[in-house]
Amino acid sequence: MSTFKAPKGTYDLIPPDSAKYLAVREAIAAPLRNSGYGYVETPGFENVELFARGVGESTDIVTKEMYAFETKGGDRLALRPEGTASVLRAALEASLHKSGNLPVKLWYSGSYYRYERPQKGRYRHFSQVGAEAIGAEDPALDAELIILADQAYRSLGLRNFRILLNSLGDKECRPVYRAALQDFLRGLDLDEDTLRRAEINPLRVLDDKRESVQKQLAGAPLLRDYLCDACKAYHEEVRELITAAGVAFEDDPKLVRGLDYYTRTTFEFVHDGLGSQSAVGGGGRYDGLSEMIGGPALPSVGWALGVDRTVLALEAEGVELDLPAATSVFAVPLGEEARRVLFGKVTELRKAGIAADFAYGGKGLKGAMKNANRSGARYAVVAGERDLADGVVQLKDMESGEQEAVGVNEIVAELEARLG
Repeated sequence: MSTFKAPKGTYDLIPPDSAKYLAVREAIAAPLRNSGYGYVETPGFENVELFARGVGESTDIVTKEMYAFETKGGDRLALRPEGTASVLRAALEASLHKSGNLPVKLWYSGSYYRYERPQKGRYRHFSQVGAEAIGAEDPALDAELIILADQAYRSLGLRNFRILLNSLGDKECRPVYRAALQDFLRGLDLDEDTLRRAEINPLRVLDDKRESVQKQLAGAPLLRDYLCDACKAYHEEVRELITAAGVAFEDDPKLVRGLDYYTRTTFEFVHDGLGSQSAVGGGGRYDGLSEMIGGPALPSVGWALGVDRTVLALEAEGVELDLPAATSVFAVPLGEEARRVLFGKVTELRKAGIAADFAYGGKGLKGAMKNANRSGARYAVVAGERDLADGVVQLKDMESGEQEAVGVNEIVAELEARLG
């Protein structure tokens, strides 16, 4: 046994559980690929300033949770704590916004890192699938992304999740609300760190999960009462489009999310079966982020859904995913000639798209058949010298136990027919 273990707050994905994670990633990505989103992959680390400017210097992510380090060359880098800033940086660097085909629609999948107190549903290394629509200000885009996430979750069989929706206003109306909220917060009994945060970004205080803070926020002014006419109309259209698509949601006037770059539409997917870590994903519009990181004005919207938490939500609902068998056919050779012949047949089956495996290591019949059972294969193909002399192999149905001789040259076609 190794003396090394996975670092605290991380986990290994190993079979058979890893198949669930792959299925969840695929299910989330499928509606995006069908809606014009192209795949993008960014480095696992970026310049620290990208996140400080984009995510926000007052956020817990930047001040407490980011893994930052200095390279031997003196560069200040950070493991990416979220995906949006990296994807937008990549799109700007590649000048995708200059192609004339806006919005630029991208999706991604990867690992992210935050130094947090580990608990169920909250890890220091976690997996997300995300989507970004860059370069267009259109309520239909906001609605599209919410609808696609809802579609992804429902395709997995998830039912007991809720969509929370709010508007954070824009640069015209949010400053007025910001001032009103600051006046309110200054009158509360808050610790120094929270008061300091209230001066930098008071909306972040609304996102404070501590009960002692939430109790004092009961009478806080609500942003919806300060929205300008343009933001009200924009938000109402988002609501109408989602409703027309048959997607249920709940208005949550206190929803702000934990990142500074959000404007107007913001939303969160929550699952009540996960305890305190109820959010399984979320996102919103971030019309000013491009300018924050040195780009042109590119109004954009996006989301990220947690693969880890989605798996936990499925388990909480008792949903069993219909996963394809890792192995459909298992070949068991008895003797050197059978080993050569059956290895060739396994190769043919794989080329035909059939999941096939082989009894490696020269095990006897009993041990090899145990491996065949463990593999979950529907069929075992067994052959010895006498079978090959007769020009056949033995095809065993692992469910019924029935066995029959099939011609060596017909076995691939027979299995293709049986397995569809």
